[in-house]
Amino acid sequence: MSLAVLHSRALAGVSAPPVTVEVHLANGLPSFTIVGLPEAEVKESKDRVRAALQNARFEFPMRHITVNLAPADLPKESGRFDLPIALGILAASGQIPTDKLNEYEFAGELALTGALRPVRGALAMTLGAIGDGRAFVLPMENAAEAALVENATVYAAPALLAVCAHLGGQEKLAPYRSEPAVAQASYADLLDVKGQAHAKRALEIAAAGGHSLLMVGPPGTGKTMLASRLPGILPPMTQQEALESAAMQSLGSAGFDISKWKQRPYRAPHHTASAVALVGGGSNPRPGEISMAMHGVLFLDELPEFQRAVLEVLREPLESGRIIVSRAARQAEFPARFQLVAAMNPCPCGYLGHPGGKCRCTPDQVARYRSRISGPLLDRIDLQIEVPALPQDDLTRQAGGDDSPTVRARATLARERAESRQGKSNAQLGTREIDAHCKPDDKGEALLKQAISRMGLSARAYHRILKVARTIADLAGIEKISAAQVAEAIQYRRFERG
Repeated sequence: MSLAVLHSRALAGVSAPPVTVEVHLANGLPSFTIVGLPEAEVKESKDRVRAALQNARFEFPMRHITVNLAPADLPKESGRFDLPIALGILAASGQIPTDKLNEYEFAGELALTGALRPVRGALAMTLGAIGDGRAFVLPMENAAEAALVENATVYAAPALLAVCAHLGGQEKLAPYRSEPAVAQASYADLLDVKGQAHAKRALEIAAAGGHSLLMVGPPGTGKTMLASRLPGILPPMTQQEALESAAMQSLGSAGFDISKWKQRPYRAPHHTASAVALVGGGSNPRPGEISMAMHGVLFLDELPEFQRAVLEVLREPLESGRIIVSRAARQAEFPARFQLVAAMNPCPCGYLGHPGGKCRCTPDQVARYRSRISGPLLDRIDLQIEVPALPQDDLTRQAGGDDSPTVRARATLARERAESRQGKSNAQLGTREIDAHCKPDDKGEALLKQAISRMGLSARAYHRILKVARTIADLAGIEKISAAQVAEAIQYRRFERG
């Protein structure tokens, strides 16, 4: 038979569309052609496949070889098609049997020796393969990641020869089975932070309700320390959250580290990052930092130092939990359910209001500095707090307060109360759900109306105050929101109006 058909997967955003690999051998002058919109990495597979077949002691057919990667309008990138192309050549030339090929999907990059190297997006490809009822054959290094998909049949192979032996029935590969060990993450402890009881309280509320947080204060007051301790007090990840987070990590250039299974991601891009680095993009769109922080924390230090256009791209994903990257030829949608934590100084020099009187910034300079953060973006941040300079007594005293496991237990209990009531965290509530679950008592409602009138709050700020008040009530184990919870939630919006 001079024609062989195999199945593989491409990557398009978070999905892995099927790709049919057709290999045809014809008489004529020896040549090797790959069609179907291949990018440079795929075109280069001709040399890798030829060398791998020869070094594995197979015969490379000296015929006119045509490889078609269908559908033709879907771009094909990376070396993931090396393995199916090599197997297609062997099947079309009669060197391996073809009767079992339709039961599998294949992906893997070939070394010149015939060994298999890992590829990007194994988790997404396995999710697609199980949907079509096929087993997946892929490199050994990707097996643990692919096996995270429940009910998936995964075969891990070290080299091309092992795959051929499996298809020929000489030495069957065993289905890969592995339960990922949930490693105890070594998060920094909240107990290390001296003083800042108000900021620690806001951090606990953010963890319990999934709220975004902005911290404003002079240099050296502990803003970065506080942000780095948020992952350690967040509730444990569910199986679904862990799978979604791992799938996004799998699409990144570094891939997913199986040792970080069920650990909240913590991403902290530098303020020189571009908008594409933050939200994703490229000719074949890839996820950005907000998607790589899926179900974790995105920390933006020195917030006003980011370009304004970069910050504005956060507005939509903060509301919707997703980002749509549109290019002239292609569009991709990525999930972006992340928790934003940002930090900034109160003025360009950083010492406005400092007890030492160091600040020499003029009111105009302060206004220009703060205006780098637009009102619409600020409106979308639930908690806005000041982190003042520590008094000398707090600085010299031994750190006190609750440690991270204690705070995490309280935040987890509050999150469980919210999810048992409404099926999601408080930060994700829609307008109707807010009306149903976040209605305060009469005194709380009167206080909120007064705050709206005096502070000039928007409708969005009104709803976010109610969601924060709902979280505060959940932390206290109270079903009905009272004036005390509303008052505390209002004080976390004070920076919005200066």
